[in-house]
Amino acid sequence: MSRIPYSIRHGLNKNAKGFGLFDTLQLFCDAFDDLKEQGYTHEYFGFYCIDEDEVRGKISNIEREIKLVLRKSNLWPIYSTGVGSWKEDDLFDMMEFLYDRVSKPLTGSHHSYGDCGMHWVTFDAQKGKEHFVQKMNDVLLTYEKPFIMSADGLIMRRAPDGLEQIFDAKLPSEDNSVLGRVKAATNAYRRYGASIDDRRHAVSDLAGVLELLRPKMRDVITKADEADLFNIANNFEIRHQNDKQKNDYDAAIWLSWMFYFYLSTIHLMLRRLANEPKQQL
Repeated sequence: MSRIPYSIRHGLNKNAKGFGLFDTLQLFCDAFDDLKEQGYTHEYFGFYCIDEDEVRGKISNIEREIKLVLRKSNLWPIYSTGVGSWKEDDLFDMMEFLYDRVSKPLTGSHHSYGDCGMHWVTFDAQKGKEHFVQKMNDVLLTYEKPFIMSADGLIMRRAPDGLEQIFDAKLPSEDNSVLGRVKAATNAYRRYGASIDDRRHAVSDLAGVLELLRPKMRDVITKADEADLFNIANNFEIRHQNDKQKNDYDAAIWLSWMFYFYLSTIHLMLRRLANEPKQQL
């Protein structure tokens, strides 16, 4: 059972809100070391053998691969690059890069000479990715900034406390247009580096999903409630740009409220509609 430490409960811990970047980088290095030791990096990055020296994995030149994919130099080998000098985007880039190149070791043989260790032969990519996401999120949850790695390996903004489950909840719809647009808007809003305009477009896209559902919504909500839903998007410089729009508000705070409001409303409407026997979603 996890217990909140005494020093955090009593406001005595200077790291109660999380570690800074330097400590987070060190935790990342420790997590990577564990993955390497357990064989999760062997398929792509290879390993050291006391008899064969460096055994190559699927990637013959890792530094070149990183340069081609991330367009960055001096990130590999991780331990000799001065990882403590990395910027935040270096850390997140490397996390996403590794996600695509880890796999869980399944079968192999033990090389006993010199206690060399396991030489893995078969791997499970999906299981490896799932374990990797868990390890990276253990690191990110200690970071002072609210980020998380999604199940498909993208660094996203973490949801405010109490709203995390909305991203895991399945939308009760078989309409691929609705499902695709909600997922795209959610990813656009939460992705690392999303600008105010990116987030505004994401909110607008969610309002568009509600517009798509609007003819069916009239069976489950009042006309006044329906008007209020669209008043927000239409009059607060979200979907339209004209001199009648209200724009004297803190965009970051306001957009955050609208995003979660519209996303939860979509979930609510689809569940209400799913309980209407005549509705075809």
